[in-house]
This record gives sequence, C-alpha cells and structure tokens, in this order.
Amino acid sequence: MSGTGVTTGTEPRLPGEDAAASANGIVVGSPSEFAPPMAALSTEESAPPASIGSKIFRPHTIISFCVAIAIVVFFVRRLNIDPHAVWENIVHANLGLYAVAIGLYYLSFFARAVRWRWMLKQAGLSEAEGYPIPDNRGLMEIFLLSWFVNCVVPAKIGDAYRCYLLKRRSGAPISRSLGTIFAERLTDLAVLFTMMALAGVVAFRGQLPSQATRTLTIGSALLAAAAIFVAALWFGRHAIERRLPERIRSQFGQLHDSIFACLRRPWRPVGISVLIWCCDGLRLYLVAASLHGNVSFSVAVFVALMSALLTILPITPAGLGVVELAMVAVLKIVDVDPSLAGSIALMDRLITYWSLVAIGLILYVRRLRADVR
Repeated sequence: MSGTGVTTGTEPRLPGEDAAASANGIVVGSPSEFAPPMAALSTEESAPPASIGSKIFRPHTIISFCVAIAIVVFFVRRLNIDPHAVWENIVHANLGLYAVAIGLYYLSFFARAVRWRWMLKQAGLSEAEGYPIPDNRGLMEIFLLSWFVNCVVPAKIGDAYRCYLLKRRSGAPISRSLGTIFAERLTDLAVLFTMMALAGVVAFRGQLPSQATRTLTIGSALLAAAAIFVAALWFGRHAIERRLPERIRSQFGQLHDSIFACLRRPWRPVGISVLIWCCDGLRLYLVAASLHGNVSFSVAVFVALMSALLTILPITPAGLGVVELAMVAVLKIVDVDPSLAGSIALMDRLITYWSLVAIGLILYVRRLRADVR
C-alpha cells in the first residue's frame, strides 16, 4: 500500500475498529454519526485495514441483523398489521408517484455530492492544490458506496470508508476529509433537528406524542454534544495538541483546520441541507400518496426526518427494524390504519435501505473487479 492508500490486485478495503493505529488514521467503531473521534487520529501510512466482506460476517454484524428481524416480527404482531392488507396496498400502489419518490431520493445524493465538493475545496482539497478530486458524479458514487456500507455493517463505518475511497481516488489526507465530513454531519444535524421540531409542532399542533418527544430528545442530546465538541476544539486546540502524541499532531491540526474552514461559511451547506431534508419529506409524502394514504406534508416531513435521525442508533445497520417500528407508531398517532402505516414504512424503506443495498452491491462488485484487473 502506498502513501495515498492505493492497493492493487485486492478487494477494496475498509478502515476497521481494530485499525486505530493503522494506515487510515481513524477508529470507526464509534456509534455516533455526527462526531468522528478525536483520539483516533494516527499516521496515514501502514498496513491495509480490514475488508468489508470480513466485517459483514463478523458475529456482532450477524447479531445486529437478527435483532432487526426480531424487531420487525415484534411490531408486525403487536401493532395489528395485516400482512395480506399490506400486500394489497402495495399491489394497488401508484407506480408513477413512487418512481418520482425514488428519483427525489437519489437527487438528494447529487446535492450531497455538490455540497461535499464545496467543503473539500474550503478545506484545501482541490485540483488547484494538487488533489484530483472526482467530479460530482464520482463523489456521488463514493456516497452511494459509503451508505451501502452503513446499510450492511453497524456503527456508521461508511463515513470512514468514504474518507478512504477519496484518498484512493485523489490522495487527499484522511484527516482533512474527515474534518469536512464532521462539518457536513454537524450542519445536517442542526438543520434536521430544527426542521423536525417545526414540522412536529405543525403536525401535532404543539402536542407532541411521546414517540416524537423521545426522538427530539435524542436529537437535542446529539446537537448539544456536537456543540460542546466544536467549542472544545475551538478553545482548546493548543491544550489538546500538547497532550497528543507527536506523530498525530499534524493530522489533528489538519482535522481542526478542515472543520472550521467549512463552518466559517455555513450558509451554502445549510441551504443545501434544507433542500436535502425537504426532498426527504417530499419523498415520504409521495410514497404515502402512491399508497392512497392521507398523510399531510408536515407529518411526512416529521416522520422522514425522525427516520433519518434514528438511523444513527448502533443497534442495527442503518436503523433496520427500529426505523420501521417508529414510522408505524407515529403514523398510527395521526389515525393512519396500522396496515397502511406498515405499507408506507415498507415501501419507503425499499427506497432508503434496500435499493441502496442493491445499487451499492453493484458498485462495490464493479470496483472489486476493477481492482483485480
């Protein structure tokens, strides 16, 4: 493996939890989607990290899928969902509206790629600086691969894989690209929480149900933790650097500078984040409409953003099972029939989870074959 992290003749590799002091310089076993761990910075030259395939078949990954299956079986039985009625709803769905919902979801990935490209440039990662960053299409492919990893392996390892893929393609230091991802996640969290709270107030007329309140509590706790983390970075940089091993001080400095280079000019990322979350809400609204469900736009926005927030829980990959249960529970509160709510949750997750698994697997196999050649 070279200094830019390029391998030849092998499977694409994924930074693993056991690589804290390894080549790619990050510990990726953290359950938080929004806060890359500071103590995980290390040098960027060493042995290659563990492969994705090896992680999929690890016991904790298999257990997480078993937990997801158990959750699904539980909520189907306890929430009075009729599988036959669910199937009838799906069979009579409006495929035109559903196709538009799919298109909106993948349009949001293009928006994410555009935003990340801008953030990378702010962090000094551009062709002018000697880093041949892929175009928007290439960055979108990296996004899809990283989200595929999040769908099949718990603990949000996909973000680390995104850094690794960018390094392979452009030689960009992982510490800098990790900083842009932290800034991106912080922006998304702040906008998501604000929009979800506003949508909840409108949808439930100020009387938030307990399920919604718990989700907002999770979001506020994450936002507070991220704010404390950013404040500690800003005011304690020199104190932190003095306590770090000398071999990773420069990586920490790059991470720090990258984060604040993006956060100093937040309005473009914030605007794109608003667009992304609006697309998410509209996607769920169209999914419900395609199943002839009477779901208001404010409820659709709240449920879609709640689902996005719950995907960070490290219990199952991408919140599998947990998200579906929460969606059905909240939709029942607004008088949606349980079987129809189950149909909406299933059809929406076919887009946001299962289609990602299918497309990501195709991209991953194609990349693997290219590496072998």
